[in-house]
Amino acid sequence: MGLSALIGRRNAPDPSHPRIRRWYRRLDKPDFTPPDAVFGAVWPVLETLAAVGGYRLLRRPASPRRNAAVALWLGNSAMIGGWTELFFREQRTGASTAAAGAMALGTTALAATAWKVDRPAAVSVLPLAAWLGFATVLAGEVWRRNGAE
Repeated sequence: MGLSALIGRRNAPDPSHPRIRRWYRRLDKPDFTPPDAVFGAVWPVLETLAAVGGYRLLRRPASPRRNAAVALWLGNSAMIGGWTELFFREQRTGASTAAAGAMALGTTALAATAWKVDRPAAVSVLPLAAWLGFATVLAGEVWRRNGAE
C-alpha cells in the first residue's frame, strides 16, 4: 500500500504537478464529481483500512484461502498506483476506466475471499470496493465526455 500511495502522490493533480493539474482541470467532468478535497481525504482512509485488512490476513495461518486473499490484496494494492499512472500521467481515460472496473471487481473478490479467512479484514476493504465502483462510473463518464484516447 505504501508504494501505491507514493505512486499515486507522484501523479496527483496538485500544484506540485502543474501539467497534470492543468489537464485534469480542463476535463469535462460530470456534476457528481467530488471536490478535490474529498479525494485527498478519502484515499488515505481507504488505503489505511485496506492496509489493516491486509495485515490481518498476513497474521492468519497460511492456507489456500488465506494465500488467495493475500494475493488479491497485493494485486489490488499494486493496481491502485497503476491506475494513477494510466489516468493522470498517461491521460488514458479509457484504459483507466477498465482498470478501475478491474480494481472494483478485484476488491470485491478480495472481500469475498477474506470473509472466509478473517471477517474484519473483509469488512475493512468494503469501503474501498464501494469507492472503486463509484470511481469506475466516474472514470467512464469522464472518458465518454472527453473522447477517445
